Amino acid sequence: MTDFDGQGRRAYRPLGGWVEAPDDPQPELEGEAAADVIVVGAGFAGLSTALELAARGAKVIVLEREFAGFGASGRNAGYLAGGQGLEYDLFLKRVGQEQAKQIVRFYDEGVDYVERKLGEYGIDCDYNASGIIRAGVHPSQEKKLRESMRTGVELGSPGEFLDYAAMRARGIPPAFLFGCHVPTGGTLDPGKYVMGLRRAALRAGVPIHENTKVLSWTDGSTITVQTERGRARAPFLVLATNAYTPQLGLLRNKVMPLRVSALETEPLSAAQLASLGWPGREGIVTSHWTMESHRLTARNTLVLTTKRLRYVYGLQTPNVPDEAAYRELAKALHERFPMLGDLAIRSCWSGYISFAYDALPVVGEAGAERNILYTAGCSGHGLGTQSLMGLLLAERILGTEHQLLSALRHKTPSTLPEPLQWCVMNSALSVANMLDDRVNRKARDAALQ
Repeated sequence: MTDFDGQGRRAYRPLGGWVEAPDDPQPELEGEAAADVIVVGAGFAGLSTALELAARGAKVIVLEREFAGFGASGRNAGYLAGGQGLEYDLFLKRVGQEQAKQIVRFYDEGVDYVERKLGEYGIDCDYNASGIIRAGVHPSQEKKLRESMRTGVELGSPGEFLDYAAMRARGIPPAFLFGCHVPTGGTLDPGKYVMGLRRAALRAGVPIHENTKVLSWTDGSTITVQTERGRARAPFLVLATNAYTPQLGLLRNKVMPLRVSALETEPLSAAQLASLGWPGREGIVTSHWTMESHRLTARNTLVLTTKRLRYVYGLQTPNVPDEAAYRELAKALHERFPMLGDLAIRSCWSGYISFAYDALPVVGEAGAERNILYTAGCSGHGLGTQSLMGLLLAERILGTEHQLLSALRHKTPSTLPEPLQWCVMNSALSVANMLDDRVNRKARDAALQ
């Protein structure tokens, strides 16, 4: 492919593909500050929490190590998706049918929440409310997809199976043979969304201190957070740091960061768009063990994500390129969209999701006074859920426990000590890759017949 050297070096973006450093960087925290609540992390969860608290009259300070949206919020694929297609096998038996229904409802409510907030905050983020399609690329994936859809429907999340004829009637590219259409949600530009939350928070008078690294905090009825050049005090602390939380000393035995990668093409020409079809521009995720995602953006580029996951030893999150993952994504681009020919790669990037062994959110309180709140474990479904989490955490801080927050409380399985954790996770990911490669070979062979 032109402009892609097989290593990803020319196209690699350390900031992700959706954001740039803001033109109005907010000042680093210096000296002393006091508030009702300190929020660490200026992504979907942190900014939403700050906005909900500010709307209820609380004084909030947000501390961000880089700039708002630098982490997962500015690097994901931009799918606003509900509860259909979760990893039900990892949690259904553990929590039971009734709690699982409420957990799935939490995911579906996250879609509604974001849609309301886009209007309330006046955020234009190219939202396409087309729904999502979970698709198969080979007949061997149909049973798994149907079973997953059936479980989701039983738990209250809508979905409709689309056979080959129904997929062609919608104009879905022919590599995707069948699928489950989820009518709610859609795709958006996550960079524009998180920057819209940032603007809304600043308009609401919330101080956001960017380039402010948290060094430590003290426990007690008043929490003191120490940064490199300042100190903040508040009765409550919220850690909305997701995959980075273990590096702050919390949840080290509950969540792990997994590296996810993405690529974006150059804009498609009018002729290429016509050859592609896809008039509804539904976001597509595949039924692989490690899913692929494919979507058209408002700027007429294609964005592909995942394909390969990585676990870095010791819960680390180095901001480095993943050249092997980019090569696999480029291969998937050619295999799924051969009608586009030699389409150039505009950019590649990587980021980290937070994953628990049961693939469920990890939310709760820590500290002697139970006044340190945390949210992590988005497992790649964070756009809607971590936004809604802002409302749930704000209500909890102000004395009310939302029923959806109660539904999320469960015993998260403990992770393993190193080096066992590294061995187990990367072995499991290698097996998933092997199974997916087998499906892809079958799909390639079928396409040649």
